[in-house]
Amino acid sequence: MAHCRIYLEQPMHIGEDVLLSNELTHYLRHVMRLHEGDMLTLFNGKGGEYSATINLLSKQHASCQLESFSDISRELSLPIHIIQCANKSEKIETVLQKATELGAASFQIANSQRSTLKLAGNKLEKRLQRWRRIIIEAAEQSERTALPSLHWCNRLQDIQCFGQGFALHPHQSLAWSSVRESLALSPAITFAIGPEGGWSHDDLKILASHDFQSLSFGSRIMRTETAAPALLAATQAILD
Repeated sequence: MAHCRIYLEQPMHIGEDVLLSNELTHYLRHVMRLHEGDMLTLFNGKGGEYSATINLLSKQHASCQLESFSDISRELSLPIHIIQCANKSEKIETVLQKATELGAASFQIANSQRSTLKLAGNKLEKRLQRWRRIIIEAAEQSERTALPSLHWCNRLQDIQCFGQGFALHPHQSLAWSSVRESLALSPAITFAIGPEGGWSHDDLKILASHDFQSLSFGSRIMRTETAAPALLAATQAILD
């Protein structure tokens, strides 16, 4: 039987019964093929996770009892934040999924001068809901104990830099080899990834005003959806 792990956005306490949504009821019955008495794991992104037993699983309702709590963390020892320029939605979805699996602490999706994705109003809210769902599913699958936050920035000026900031840029930049040894000494790292056309000159000026340094990650030019996962994996190798 495949192990089932579910994120619930609510407080949880040992011994209490937790009522599950209709969507989760359908998932447990028809996707995971679970039954009453089966075990599953619940987490709320606040740290640790709970073992639970399904005590009700009907066609329309499901609940489980929280049996025990494990104060375990599977998070990176150094928070790594990702700023991803708004581009084609499917590329952003790839970044959110893979970077969540690799341990990203947060995501900021930001417009830039060359951004190709323009969202506002109800369309933006629907897209954010879809992106949050992708993050949750990736966190469930990869056994994260914290959930990355997600923010939309209408302007590049609205971004935040946590700890050391690096903007991936292939020209006139610091080499990865010159910064990698110092990364573990930082309280946090923020990597900023440009759109398909790369950062414009004005974008780089804005990033510099937010204390970002330009960083070259090798001699090859990566696609925008490749960069964040590659940087996370490389940084994790240094931390481990």
